[in-house]
Amino acid sequence: MVLFSKLAVDEAESLPLSSQAPTPGSRSIVNRHGRTGLLILSIAAFILVWAVVAFIAQSRALPGPLAVLDRAIAEAASGQLFYHMGVTLARVAASFVIAMAAGSVIGIAMGRHKTLDLFFDSWLILFLNLPALITIILCFVWFGLNEAAAVTAVALNKIPNVAVTLREGTQAMSREYDEMAQVYRFSRWTTFREVHLPQLAPYFAVAARSGLAIVWKIVLVVELLGLSNGVGFQLNTFFQLFDVASILAYALSFIAVILFVEAVFLGPWQRAANRWRA
Repeated sequence: MVLFSKLAVDEAESLPLSSQAPTPGSRSIVNRHGRTGLLILSIAAFILVWAVVAFIAQSRALPGPLAVLDRAIAEAASGQLFYHMGVTLARVAASFVIAMAAGSVIGIAMGRHKTLDLFFDSWLILFLNLPALITIILCFVWFGLNEAAAVTAVALNKIPNVAVTLREGTQAMSREYDEMAQVYRFSRWTTFREVHLPQLAPYFAVAARSGLAIVWKIVLVVELLGLSNGVGFQLNTFFQLFDVASILAYALSFIAVILFVEAVFLGPWQRAANRWRA
């Protein structure tokens, strides 16, 4: 028996490396490189199609990638690109934090208490279906053309979405874990941190990713309608001048920053939060 085991081990060691099963770590590295390569290929294909269409059109309304890149470099060199992007990102961050905090509290409270859920459900439906443009105009009328009105308008448009997501997550939590926490006499804070928060983590991640996508778009509309700086303000200015190259330069630069935040922070967070499902 010992001899058979030794022969089996020797045979396994003599196999070429390509025939041995990959380790989980090597599989993750391969998958990561595969995703990165596919992403680069996709972006290159998009730029190529854009360049070909722009070359065929030969129109000022559709500048090519090089013209847009030259315009972005010129705006960055003057400092205008970084200034206006910084202002917009600050508004996005403030609105995002307020919406996530307020929406999470509302959603968890409604998910835990049936009476609150029944009472405020119609409110949620109302705000979910209220157009963002109306909220923006009302906030500017009530509070003036200032930062407080802008951030409030954006946050009010996002809070209902966060509340609905966290309410569904709270209602989906396992009651058995609550009973376990009661048996072991956990405090409310310990129960929330050790029992509720891990179950709600995927819902927080979903609300954050979808929230960022909504918030930055509404911020641009707010800046376009009533503010004197930011990417939205610049887009409005270039629209009046029919400067499509500058419009695309600002739009693509800001989208690149948002995609970076998504890829580096929110995407890995959501994958980590959903890892237990695998």
